[in-house]
Amino acid sequence: MDAAPRDQGDPGDAAGDDGPRLSLADDALFRPVRAGNSFEETVARLLQTIRLGLVAPGDALPAERDLAARFAVSRDTVRDAIRSLADAGFVVSRRGRYGGTFVSATLPPAGVANAVEDAVADAEVTAAGIDDALGLREILETGAARAAAGRTLSAQERESLWRRLGETAAASTEDYRRLDSRLHLTIAELAGLGSLVPLVADNRTTVNALLDRIPLLDPNIGHSNQQHEAVVIAILTGDADRAAAAMREHLDGSAALIRGFLG
Repeated sequence: MDAAPRDQGDPGDAAGDDGPRLSLADDALFRPVRAGNSFEETVARLLQTIRLGLVAPGDALPAERDLAARFAVSRDTVRDAIRSLADAGFVVSRRGRYGGTFVSATLPPAGVANAVEDAVADAEVTAAGIDDALGLREILETGAARAAAGRTLSAQERESLWRRLGETAAASTEDYRRLDSRLHLTIAELAGLGSLVPLVADNRTTVNALLDRIPLLDPNIGHSNQQHEAVVIAILTGDADRAAAAMREHLDGSAALIRGFLG
């Protein structure tokens, strides 16, 4: 049976039938889940969307009916997944005309909140696994920076990229990983290849699980922000070679930290 009308206070439909316009990066994560483990996949996909910053703390998730359609699962599955994330402290539901499901203002620490992240946190870290994740990241993200710089970007795309850079540079330590992830996904989105974004998102989730195991130090953040600026300026000026080189230098720095602490 369809949901109750919004004036009866169904939080799952408060975003409306159409909901906000979703970007390519949003579409990459709000895509059909694999059959067989639909509940687990739906929880993981929503968690990935939140951790990678595609829905910011305090912002609303799409309506339950929209999520069910995008994930190709039942609304009961979506509702159960949202309840699981609410129990873990990732989302809150509000009823009423302006209700809905909202990302919690303060997110739980990575790796300790629920079964999905516990499995990632407890996974054995091996040198081969680190090399695989970081090697794939270099291929995907260096190529994304080169491709984005080679495109003629619209005024809206240019403004979005510059805004993401500024948000990351101004981020607190607690919010840095999320906004950093969103900047990198924006660069992947600007490459203009729809199939690239989910690959970068999945790889970024793996890399973040490694980064969450090491300290986030202020000097590293400052250096990372300088490198981000070099990448973005190269993209905005259409210098594909410089964009790729700047991104490679940036990724090499992160890789050195990960290998130094975990290798």
